[in-house]
Amino acid sequence: MTQGLLNGIFIGLTFAIYITIAIRSRAGSTKEYYTAGGGVSPIANGMATAADWMSAATFISMAGTVAISGYDASRFLMGWTGGFVLLTVLMVPYLRKFNKATVPDFVGDRYYSRVARGVAVICAIFICMTYIMGQMRGVGVVFSQLFGIGVPAGVLTGAAIVFFYAGLGGMKGITYTQVAQYCVMAFAYTIPAIFIAMAMTGNVIPQLGLIGNYTVGGESVPFLQKLNNINTELGFQEYTSGKMSTINMFCITAALMCGTAGLPHVIVRFFTVKNVKSVRKSACWTLGFIAVIYLTAPTIGAFSRVNLIEKLHNTSYAEAPDWFKAFENTGQMAWVDKNGDGAIQYFGAGKSDMGTNSVFQGKGPTYPAYDAPENQRIGSQGQRLLANKADDSNPNELYFGNDIMVMANPYMAGLPMWVIALLMAGCIAAALSTAAGLLLVLSTSISHDLMKKIVNPKLTDKEEVKYARMASFAALVVAAYFGINPPSAFIAKTVAFAFGLAASSFFPTLLMGIFSKRVNREGGIAGMFCGIAFTSGYIVYFQFLGGTTDQLLFGITPEGIGFVGMLINFAVAFSVSAFTSPPPKHVQEMVENIHIPTGAGEAETHDFEI
Repeated sequence: MTQGLLNGIFIGLTFAIYITIAIRSRAGSTKEYYTAGGGVSPIANGMATAADWMSAATFISMAGTVAISGYDASRFLMGWTGGFVLLTVLMVPYLRKFNKATVPDFVGDRYYSRVARGVAVICAIFICMTYIMGQMRGVGVVFSQLFGIGVPAGVLTGAAIVFFYAGLGGMKGITYTQVAQYCVMAFAYTIPAIFIAMAMTGNVIPQLGLIGNYTVGGESVPFLQKLNNINTELGFQEYTSGKMSTINMFCITAALMCGTAGLPHVIVRFFTVKNVKSVRKSACWTLGFIAVIYLTAPTIGAFSRVNLIEKLHNTSYAEAPDWFKAFENTGQMAWVDKNGDGAIQYFGAGKSDMGTNSVFQGKGPTYPAYDAPENQRIGSQGQRLLANKADDSNPNELYFGNDIMVMANPYMAGLPMWVIALLMAGCIAAALSTAAGLLLVLSTSISHDLMKKIVNPKLTDKEEVKYARMASFAALVVAAYFGINPPSAFIAKTVAFAFGLAASSFFPTLLMGIFSKRVNREGGIAGMFCGIAFTSGYIVYFQFLGGTTDQLLFGITPEGIGFVGMLINFAVAFSVSAFTSPPPKHVQEMVENIHIPTGAGEAETHDFEI
């Protein structure tokens, strides 16, 4: 049986499960479409929330970023994990007690304004669209590698699948589909890590292998020392040391953390359980399920780094493994023989000697796709890799994206075909699960918060669900376009922009709405608008309008500017509120009431205002 056939069988089986669940869980009312009826068990909701949370950025790109960046990539681990703790402690118990099914619902009522609700809808659309771009990109990367098709075709295929089960089943269908997807992801992520840890370190537990000894070929040296040594020998920085500035590292981590606590597609998951007590149980289960993946990601990144260097560096291209040629064909890896010796050489900028035989010396970073020698032909994605990375002053000849490392790792380690097929199924499950959750929030924001609450309050339930499905289709069309033409080459970086937008808009607004009785309508609206306008403007300038690194504010990159936007939101909201009238008495009483811990037990109802 070939690898492609086995991949197809695993993917086909998982798709059959997802689609069957979607059909059997089809939403029959707005309550089922938005909150799954409010009766999901804490364990099931914990799995579904973990699946919703562990997106393509987590599953595919985070370990790849760890593999390439080493210590600097810990910003994703610390930011995303810490943010979930913030979310569960500071946000969801209070929002759940408020009994509103969506974030714009809370904003509209807490800030007693249709304008505030409208601004919140716009923020939700901005955040979710940016996030879903990364998921669509992840779907495209996986499908292109699985079936030997281009990334655009992979994106369109994934978009069609997501629309089918998200648009059909709503939150009810998505919840139970995500339970299945979490199970697939957990096995797909941990089993390859266990195999590789045993092969490289002799440890069955990957985390112990990371801090244990490297034992391949009779060697016995601490694994991290081995990793540092091979990095420095090839001109790279030590794996366990960082090169990112302290302020940028802090701002990115803080933006990811606060953005997590403001993500509407994660917040809405806690409205699917029946009461606040179940929310807290669900949050505990979610953290446990997330830990399975997050504690494994650093090991996968480190193992794949060693495997990449050991398997490819100084290998003759003619004798390169078949998997490398397969990744070349889909444009996920590229090789340029700069010194004409026919070998694949992977060097860092610290290795400055290119040799006297360089056939590309002085010719710039453009390498033709079709009129070059056969061993230098590359596809359009490979051209993109070279355009972004090629540099004649650097002897490196191997180019690849961070996002491919997780998928390449089991090939590099020579794992059994069924393990590779399982990993591929997990990659697709990760991208599809989050894309579905985001799609639901997008459609809800448009159909419920915009159409029902602002444009036409007389909409029937049937009409509201119809608008939600129409909005899902439109959102997927836009997301597919940007999945094919992403704002960043790497999934994790694109997703980080979404967290920055959430940190600068929803996080401060929700936090002040829950804990401050003095912040009023004018302050909330002005804070949201200024926070997201500053953050999105900064991102657009540096990603699309040619901003250069010497123009960065305090050296903060676009991934971390959401933290500054958050501070602007707080400052503007409190300042405006101080010079305008306080909120009405009933709003202040409402804020005070949601802090009272009564009604957190089994007797609390789950009749949301939808």
